[in-house]
Amino acid sequence: MLDDSPGVGASLRPRSALTAFLISFVFFPQTDRSRKCRRMAAPSRSRRFIPLTAYPIWLLGLLCILWLAGGASRADALGQVVVRGVSASVLVAAALFGPRLSVANARPVALLLACAIALPLLQLVPLPPEWWSGLPGRGILLEAARVTGGSQPWRPLAIVPGATFNAAASLLVPVAVFVLVLQAGEIGRRWAIPTLVGLITGSMLLGLLQFAGAGLNNPFINDSVGQVSGPMANRNHFALMLAVGCLLCPAWAFSGRRRASWRAPAALGLVLIFVLTIIATGSRAGLLLGGVAILLGLFLARDGIRRELRHRPSWVLPALTVGTVGMIIVAVLLTVNADRAVAIDRVFSVEIGQDMRHRALPVILEMIRTYFPVGTGFGSFDPIFRIHEPFDLLKLTYFNHAHNDWLEVVLDGGLFGLLLLLAAVIWWGWATIAAWRAGRSEDAQLARVGSAIVLLVMVASLLDYPARTPIIMALLTMAATWLSVGSRSSAPGSALPGDEHHL
Repeated sequence: MLDDSPGVGASLRPRSALTAFLISFVFFPQTDRSRKCRRMAAPSRSRRFIPLTAYPIWLLGLLCILWLAGGASRADALGQVVVRGVSASVLVAAALFGPRLSVANARPVALLLACAIALPLLQLVPLPPEWWSGLPGRGILLEAARVTGGSQPWRPLAIVPGATFNAAASLLVPVAVFVLVLQAGEIGRRWAIPTLVGLITGSMLLGLLQFAGAGLNNPFINDSVGQVSGPMANRNHFALMLAVGCLLCPAWAFSGRRRASWRAPAALGLVLIFVLTIIATGSRAGLLLGGVAILLGLFLARDGIRRELRHRPSWVLPALTVGTVGMIIVAVLLTVNADRAVAIDRVFSVEIGQDMRHRALPVILEMIRTYFPVGTGFGSFDPIFRIHEPFDLLKLTYFNHAHNDWLEVVLDGGLFGLLLLLAAVIWWGWATIAAWRAGRSEDAQLARVGSAIVLLVMVASLLDYPARTPIIMALLTMAATWLSVGSRSSAPGSALPGDEHHL
């Protein structure tokens, strides 16, 4: 919280260290002169250690691993070892054997990722006792040291250093995805949407098996037995994934210049099943996200739909629209009548005043005021909330997150977390406007899809914490990278290729 190979430079020099690799592509851009010299010298160089055609396969493989083991956000989930180990291996291989990475068209995403990594790492730097004791909200820990008679040690800003280190380590996943998306280039972008549609369809099938009573237990995640959550540990996160599928299906069916043919009815059928599966999850937020996603998907695909129907009578488009909406409504009503609409039932059965999100909100806002502007350290919400939790909120289960990631980032990161959020939102708005002004190229269309996916994740983060799971991290990073590349490389005003394109 992400072209003709715009992410692949012509330099073939391998990197000897992962740290130098990451820092170099973010903070030391290639000059125009050095790019031109490398282009001229490229034919005489030896072949690359890793062929460029391998990167789309690597990206597909990483997404499949994230689908299998990246559906949980808890630090003690077994899947974290798998996804972080694979991500670290990908970065090491790319740093040692891959070509130099150019981020000319994705520099905003690279900078946001770099800041997101630097912030928790800075929170782990030990501070002198006189500095640390002056930070807001540390009084209870100071008192504990006085009671025990011990001296005040050097401590980091993060109140729970282990949780903050885990938060920093979790960002291996989006960095690996970012590198592979850029290295995959045009081939990766061409297959991006069909690949995601396939993975989300697989998630939907797994969720339907769970809904049918199949006792499927994923050892890599902390899923709840009997809950319809697909490959995810949280049904709200699963509903978000299905909502993204509702957004992607129209774009997949009507993207490019090819005829929709069989893809149009297939997309309609998938959207219908995605909606019914969202209802079966029991996620109330999923109902909102699904509706928004369908509207966004139809809006993004409107040019393709008009192109398909340009030789048809004018009444065909309204008739198809009414018929599609009618099919969805009828399917939902049949689900309700069969008493299988869990999400709709929860809308009417759960009182807002009794919902833990609503009851805990005043406590969370007070915590933000207590620890602002330095924050508590990323990943520390659970133990910090237990310090401030009033007796009337005590229950047998624990409140693991704020269930509003915007507020939790401000609580954890303080002023710098807030500034990082504002920078990300401002960039998203600017890049979205640029993408809609960029014309009808495939990159521009993919950038608009990426903008819509980012919007869905931002809305979902108001009610939960989806971007803390590795698979949603990957999805968000891919969408942000598409948006950055498409809004910059396709910007109007010049017909000449960019510096990162070969003539």
